[in-house]
Amino acid sequence: MTTEKNYEVAQRIRKEVGRVIVGQEETINLLLVGLFSGGHILLEDVPGVGKTVLAKALAASIGADFSRVQCTPDLLPSDVIGTTVFNQKSGEFEFREGPLFAQLVLADEINRAIPRTQSSLLEAMAEGQITTDGVTRALERPFFVMATQNPIESHGTFPLPEAQLDRFLMRISLGYPSHEEERRIFRLSRQDAKALQIEAVVSPEDVIEVQNAVRQVKMTQEVEDYLIQLVRKTREWDGIAIGVSPRGLIALGAAAQALAVIRGRDYVIPDDIKYLAPKVLTHRLVLDSSMRLKQKTARDLLDEILNDSTVPVEDDAAQAAR
Repeated sequence: MTTEKNYEVAQRIRKEVGRVIVGQEETINLLLVGLFSGGHILLEDVPGVGKTVLAKALAASIGADFSRVQCTPDLLPSDVIGTTVFNQKSGEFEFREGPLFAQLVLADEINRAIPRTQSSLLEAMAEGQITTDGVTRALERPFFVMATQNPIESHGTFPLPEAQLDRFLMRISLGYPSHEEERRIFRLSRQDAKALQIEAVVSPEDVIEVQNAVRQVKMTQEVEDYLIQLVRKTREWDGIAIGVSPRGLIALGAAAQALAVIRGRDYVIPDDIKYLAPKVLTHRLVLDSSMRLKQKTARDLLDEILNDSTVPVEDDAAQAAR
């Protein structure tokens, strides 16, 4: 598809999801960045702000198969992936797919699942496939995982390890709505449910075409150097014990390409990287214990790195990419 058609696909999804999700334009854009770049999103926020509604609306707007996994401590990997059972009629063993065999999967309160169940998502998220009993099964594209967790409640939870966090493209928060946005939400809640039903405005095939186009988005060497410079600085910056891995570098580059597409461009500009860096890199950083005493966060240190890095001239980057 052309740049204009890719942008139009993004616009259709944004408009349709925006019918039921009030005041979350930036969040919807970030979800589209995740979807179009082939990444996955961790939504971290308190209950009741619309995380589940957002996931369902996005799935419906692209006509994708949707499944929801309610994570609890007694949830087993086979409950998510699926299991092999004996069919008495055929006299053979057959595999019954679990909820992970959907195009958009919502893992609700993922930090309530035990580590063994959390890790069952790793292969699917990283490689788009599931291996059971020595058989590898490809997942249908587009495959997109949205996981939620409550950052306040810690009783009965299992914090996601760094390896699991690294599989998420971004960790984002919806936040509370403004006064007027909350008024609109309240009024929407009293409308007929049929009037708020989300329709498929694009197809999964359209999404796959945009994903393929994202990989072709141009990035000049100057913008590449800026991207690499940011990532390498996280590995040597004072206060950061473990910096961003090459996987994080690739993730930020892919996210910037997807952002360029939904902004109507076929090339990346430095502002794309600067805007996305806190959202893509922060959850990949491990800080020294001394930073807790200084009450500094990963975002604080990443802001220092961004301020210390030389940004390429945007017009030159755009001109060179054309």
